[in-house]
Amino acid sequence: MPITIADVAARAKVSKTTVSRVLNGKGELDESTAARVRAVIEELGYVPSARAVNLARGRTRVVAMLVPSLTWPWMGEVVQGAVDVLEAEEYGLLLFTCNRGEDSMRQFGAQVAAKSFDGLLVIEPEGTLDYIATLHARGLPMVLIDDRDQMSGQIPSVGTTNHIGAGAAARHLIEVGRHRPLMITGPSRFGCTQQRRDGFTAVYADAGHPVGDERILLGDFTFEQGAEGIHRAIAAGIEFDAVFCHNDVSAAGAMQALLEHGRRIPEDVSVVGFDDIPMAAHTQPPLTTVHQPMREMGEAAARALLAHFEGTPLPNRPTIIPATFTVRESTVSSS
Repeated sequence: MPITIADVAARAKVSKTTVSRVLNGKGELDESTAARVRAVIEELGYVPSARAVNLARGRTRVVAMLVPSLTWPWMGEVVQGAVDVLEAEEYGLLLFTCNRGEDSMRQFGAQVAAKSFDGLLVIEPEGTLDYIATLHARGLPMVLIDDRDQMSGQIPSVGTTNHIGAGAAARHLIEVGRHRPLMITGPSRFGCTQQRRDGFTAVYADAGHPVGDERILLGDFTFEQGAEGIHRAIAAGIEFDAVFCHNDVSAAGAMQALLEHGRRIPEDVSVVGFDDIPMAAHTQPPLTTVHQPMREMGEAAARALLAHFEGTPLPNRPTIIPATFTVRESTVSSS
């Protein structure tokens, strides 16, 4: 049978509360009593439950993370960044997805009610923003990652420079002589979509090559919509020499459609994506893209939460980690 705290108390001839105080270093105890309790703990080989000890100290040493799905192409990078920081400080991670919709959220809500974790990292699942804001208002420490500009300044967050990154894509395309771009966006409800659209079109407008509305096609971040955007543009007779997609997955779809239509990349059409997921380096040709610092964002969010546990206030303005630009052969020929 496993040794319990009651066994230690009985052998040391003290109460369970006294044993608990020795374990947690709380309260004033006679040193001889504390030494006797420690000796019995060693003699019996008692190993206290880490969860019980942490709860006695008012901490679980667990952080929860709520995400839409683990199937998103860049999700693993964000989670790994957070895990690297948490594990280094001996915290655990409790991961929740919304794959089962309301059932998933009920399960998550039960863990919130049970106070199973000390704080929360969030990549906002669809339709959960009001609930997340309510949890924040009730005092649950949290940090949003890639908050899509919906709660900017209201909940602590970590994001990247979508507007600047898209502007860098536009400047690069202009530098390689592309003046008739096509843009395939993300979903219109996301703040990052508007930021990427505005950053890209502003640079082209300043260069004297405004991007007309007919060249801006609504997408949904999927491979299929990237390909469909190209098919629609060609069927409509729109002339274009470049394509900027709001993520790498839709850029891969656009590239496949271009090749199906006999367009050479980059000789006829240059293609730029956004995210720099691992796949981007292995498309044919390799994809030029805006690099989102996803792992760094996960790390920064976790560090902010852990610092808060030690008494540092969470930031009252978004933490921004700059995007960078990665040039590959989808815009610049290797020949």
